[in-house]
Amino acid sequence: MPLCRLLQSQGADTLRLPAIEIKAAGDRQQLAARLGTLEEFDLIIFTSANAVRFGASLLDPRRDLTLAAIGPATARALNQAGFRVAVQPLQSFDSEGLLAHPRLAHPAGHRILLVKGAAGRGLLEQELTRRGAQVVPADVYQRGPTAPSPAVLTALQQRFTACAIQVVTATSLEIARNLLSLATPALRGEFERAHWLVPGERVAAGVRALGLHAPLLRSASADDQDLLSALIRWRSSASGA
Repeated sequence: MPLCRLLQSQGADTLRLPAIEIKAAGDRQQLAARLGTLEEFDLIIFTSANAVRFGASLLDPRRDLTLAAIGPATARALNQAGFRVAVQPLQSFDSEGLLAHPRLAHPAGHRILLVKGAAGRGLLEQELTRRGAQVVPADVYQRGPTAPSPAVLTALQQRFTACAIQVVTATSLEIARNLLSLATPALRGEFERAHWLVPGERVAAGVRALGLHAPLLRSASADDQDLLSALIRWRSSASGA
């Protein structure tokens, strides 16, 4: 996991506990047939790096397509897959940030393909449709909660008891919800005593709405570098540096 490697490069000890299982959604050939000729879309938006992972195969690098990415991680994934990104948020790396881009201010009459995960946020599709665009959603992956074994949860509890974990990272509200759902009562108590690293005010507010009262460390976005920067700021403040 890139974030774990980045944290480890800064001397952090990390423990991975997947809270979401991600897998391909639907039949790729049927989806490609339904979408038809991609050149007929004025813009193709990828909403996450996972959307690129499961949806880049729909594209042809030889085609002249106008692509948008919701943030740096998504843009990097597209670049690594051989595609050039024309539209990215100028500030916040989320749906709101992308919608604020001048290229999306007046999309009336345009056909926009939205490559995304099933049951994700509906803001992009709803707002672009309200602005007059014809939005075609393409769900290329689906998410579901994981089911860690009792042994895994017991080992995690022991790490907390040994004061080996100070920060819980939840890069989305769905991850936070699943973590809280799978926690035993004792583990939930440990979650309340740890700091939670979350991206932005929207996720922070959502975590509070789930009933979590633990201290929150807010990063500017879910980008790995922003998460690391927020953690470094907290450690510097805590140490008095």
